[in-house]
Amino acid sequence: QVQLVESGGGLVQAGGSLRLSCAASGRTFSSYSMGWFRQAPGKEREFVAAINWSGGRTSYADSVKGRFTISRDNAKSTVYLQMNSLKPEDTAVYYCASDQCGSICLKYDYWGQGTQVTVSS
Repeated sequence: QVQLVESGGGLVQAGGSLRLSCAASGRTFSSYSMGWFRQAPGKEREFVAAINWSGGRTSYADSVKGRFTISRDNAKSTVYLQMNSLKPEDTAVYYCASDQCGSICLKYDYWGQGTQVTVSS
């Protein structure tokens, strides 16, 4: 069982930056691949970024490439999402997720409770 707790959300103006964090419980964090997803009001949840267990592989949605960076610190059992050049369309609840698929996962077993990101124009 893995518990995930996101933090770092908030209100920011367009063009600004935020860094989201996701702290994981348990002693096997380094064996888990991690992902970030988001869900805007009235829309389905969508993939944002993912990172494999070692941090050596990453994947991004086209909509955030070049603006967002996913990273992890296995010593701190934490995954990050650095979000730069934020746009109003990035407004959503952001969720982190984890799974032991071994690489970039297509599905995730464990999910956090989400953190709200609001970008004003």
